[in-house]
Amino acid sequence: MTHLTYNLGEKLRELRKSRGISQAGAAEFLTDRGLSATQKAVSKWERGDTQPSARQFIALCELYNVRDVLDVFCGLPAKRDRLNSLGRRRVAEYVRLLEGDEEFSDVPRVHRALRSIPLYDLPVSAGTGQFLDSASYELLDVDDTAPLSATYAVRITGDSMVPRFVDRQVVYIKPQPTLEDREIGIFLLNGDAYCKLFDKAGNCLVSLNPKYPPIPIGEGDELRVLGKVVG
Repeated sequence: MTHLTYNLGEKLRELRKSRGISQAGAAEFLTDRGLSATQKAVSKWERGDTQPSARQFIALCELYNVRDVLDVFCGLPAKRDRLNSLGRRRVAEYVRLLEGDEEFSDVPRVHRALRSIPLYDLPVSAGTGQFLDSASYELLDVDDTAPLSATYAVRITGDSMVPRFVDRQVVYIKPQPTLEDREIGIFLLNGDAYCKLFDKAGNCLVSLNPKYPPIPIGEGDELRVLGKVVG
């Protein structure tokens, strides 16, 4: 086991705990980004048994709010000289990926507004539920980062969808009457609107934050799918 591997796992564990995120939460964040991972895999990375791929590592840096990889993981840029050839190549690979990611770039990409979509004034609750008033909204100018399938947006309230969505975050919605199992959408349940993950097998709405229990859907409940979260 190299010095880099040991420090990488130790630092990943430290960063995750400092952000109050569980190993399962980190794995779900990666999976939602199309970077399949399990809680077991996250645990093995943190023990130093294995390493995340470069793209998984970049996504973890985003989740843990890491901006300077060399400083956080190597102490100081000069310490690269202490790494072996594998370690130096891995650092160079991470740096190249970071430089190509707008999230970490000093020269942000300029986005131009292409269209306007409704942004609803009353936020969808990501915690206790709140009615979505379809008659009260403002027009939001969006650029090419907004999916073309999205025809409106809502602002999330609460922390039940952390780490995927945070309080006051704007999410883009594609209107559709049904969702597949494990998809995230906007639901109207007995007059209250929620942003949740749909668990078809369990017949419930699920929060990504494990401190919130699932919301069961009973036989007498009135459930309506308002749309799918697409960005």
